[in-house]
Amino acid sequence: MNIKQSIEKVPGGLMVIPLLAGALINTIDQLHIPFIMNFLKDIGVAATEDGNYELLRIGGFSQALFKDGALTLCALFLFCAGSQMNLRVGGRALKKGVLLTSSKYATGVIIGVLWGLLSDPVHGFLGLSTMAIIAAMTNGNGGMFAALTGQYGNRSDVGATAVLSLNDGPFFTLMALGMMGANFPFIAFIAVLLPILIGMLLGNLDKEIRSFLAAGEYLVIPFFAFALGTGMNLSNFFNPEVVGAGLVLALMTIIFTGGMGALVFKLFREKSKIAPWAEASTAGNAAATPAAIAAAATVASGSGLMTASQAQVYQDLVAVATAQISISTITTALLCPVAVILVNNYQTKRGINGKVEFYGKTGDRNGEKEIAAGDVPVS
Repeated sequence: MNIKQSIEKVPGGLMVIPLLAGALINTIDQLHIPFIMNFLKDIGVAATEDGNYELLRIGGFSQALFKDGALTLCALFLFCAGSQMNLRVGGRALKKGVLLTSSKYATGVIIGVLWGLLSDPVHGFLGLSTMAIIAAMTNGNGGMFAALTGQYGNRSDVGATAVLSLNDGPFFTLMALGMMGANFPFIAFIAVLLPILIGMLLGNLDKEIRSFLAAGEYLVIPFFAFALGTGMNLSNFFNPEVVGAGLVLALMTIIFTGGMGALVFKLFREKSKIAPWAEASTAGNAAATPAAIAAAATVASGSGLMTASQAQVYQDLVAVATAQISISTITTALLCPVAVILVNNYQTKRGINGKVEFYGKTGDRNGEKEIAAGDVPVS
């Protein structure tokens, strides 16, 4: 039936389709349709606290996986993703990775802060929160970056993927919110980041462990996406404000992070600008960041460094922010390749071949020597 191929035809499909499926079933549950509840009652499903019967609350392994497993599955994903963060990167690839990661992060934080200052950090203009903006704009789609740089870029562009993998997960968003005054205790950072750190340690110590965990980075995505969806209602996606906010978020991600990355590349004398625009996207796994931030807020509340009402603000943002980020994921997945193609055509007309590695000084007219990617090491 080619189910997987059909899902992957949708931008960010492995994340978005299960998320929507979970939201659909939860929407049906919240309608409390009589014949469905009667059927569940007849087969022995226990009633919820409010006396209703729901498809996703039948107990056992099913409820543990499909309804209650979001945080556990997110943690497993972060563990596996951490194991793939290679600390051994060639010098030129390292340079590009650092430039892209830092420029994308700085741009997302600046836009998020300004948006909050000019409107409201929680319920800002178009319903966008500072958290949603930073989560979406600082976390790029690594798979798309690798594919686009592999087709239009050079070897060091592709190698930068190893550094860019550091923006997987909630760390940068959590750090930004902390710098902006959110009183997350140190233990909240440890509680959220420990799976990444342990995975990174094991993956770099043993290449076989790294290889073993590689599949988990993708295998877990549809499962935690579905579980996240079961905490949402389809009205979140069909709310015009959420759709509009998601589209604006996508455009800001492409224009501002791509543009800033290209500017930084120019300042550091990188001729080809393929890599910055290839990174101007929102990763599908960024949709899990609001839930992770809410979990950190719960830890902060339990430590007494954040009030219960302050923690509740983050928890209340999860559904809307997740929907907005999901829309941004789909939109940037469609527009980011278009941006790369346009930039590649522009460069080609100006005599710049994105596939050629520019390496060293020669004193020629351009002050640089063009060397094909396979001729010299980039480290």
